Amino acid sequence: MRLLHTSDWHLGRAFHRVNMLGAQAEFIGHLVATVREHGVDAVVVSGDVYDRAVPPLAAVELFDDALHRLADLGVPTVMISGNHDSARRLGVGAGLIGRAGIHLRTEPAACGTPVVLTDAHGDVAFYGLPYLEPALVKDEFGVEKAGHETVLAAAMERVRADLATRAPGTRSVVLAHAFVTGGEASDSERDITVGGVASVPAGVFEGVDYTALGHLHGCQTITERVRYSGSPLPYSFSEADHRKTMWLVDLDADGAVTAERVDCPVPRALARVRGTLEDLLADPRLAPHEEAWVEATLTDAVRPADPMARLTERFPHTLSLLFDPDRAPDDPDVSYARRLAGRGDQEIAEDFVAHVRGAGPDERERMVLRDAFDAVRADEAVREVAR
Repeated sequence: MRLLHTSDWHLGRAFHRVNMLGAQAEFIGHLVATVREHGVDAVVVSGDVYDRAVPPLAAVELFDDALHRLADLGVPTVMISGNHDSARRLGVGAGLIGRAGIHLRTEPAACGTPVVLTDAHGDVAFYGLPYLEPALVKDEFGVEKAGHETVLAAAMERVRADLATRAPGTRSVVLAHAFVTGGEASDSERDITVGGVASVPAGVFEGVDYTALGHLHGCQTITERVRYSGSPLPYSFSEADHRKTMWLVDLDADGAVTAERVDCPVPRALARVRGTLEDLLADPRLAPHEEAWVEATLTDAVRPADPMARLTERFPHTLSLLFDPDRAPDDPDVSYARRLAGRGDQEIAEDFVAHVRGAGPDERERMVLRDAFDAVRADEAVREVAR
């Protein structure tokens, strides 16, 4: 059985101030063409179909168009909700849409109920694990501690229990939206840290033939059987070096996996350039970036006059302008943003405690801070669901 694995469409999202809807529509067309040209038997979409819980109308219309085009192909599609989606909204009409071969899996309680497809070698069971917000689903899975690993492990227990009841030789595919240990993050994913832990070990998915992951925006292989497709389009300059692709996965009669990458359309190249303004305007080595979307970081000791206007004369698609004067890290004039770069909410809060008190928090106080951040995240998730 040949699968096309994709995820993280983020329909409705812009790239800085650039509307990406046209590029997203081009990707949908490319997806449909790939299914047709490569003889794909099933499409899997591993979450974050939309960019937010209440997407703009244009994004909903594009999703509707995608559903119709996929259904017209007669090729089954399995989709799950991600942490950016409203699971309840995405799942509206799932039963009716399923009759057209588009299977939406947005309910945590249905993790152990697969979509079963059949080829010449027998059945393939597709299990959809939507994004599982630990604080919201721990009761459903009967776990005491709300953590990503515990709820995913409980969901996978249901998968393996169902798989054990099926005919010998039944192959299995799991769709999941999570941060798996070993994956490389970018700046455009929403933080899903709970209890100070964001990632789960790949061993959680042991026992299935292929795990199609979503959430991280870079295409990557965790193991031969556990892979991220990544987002089909860039959503931050940290993705400048990404090759945006989908996975074309072949599952043979015994469940062995072979996979190759299929490139996605590139609306415009990304470039990150750094230096003084005069150097950026004069350096001939930067000529290949003149038609790219550009993030420019100026290192001038004194902020130059009209830097954006001057940059756009050479780089007309400059979207981001940053200032980072070359200074020693201990220089008191180093910017606040630079001092906080790469630090999470918990670390910043602990540093603040140390700053105002003269000593950092003890372990009990760290737990209080961690619980507070987790409670805020859970409350935000509840509010998004209720909107």
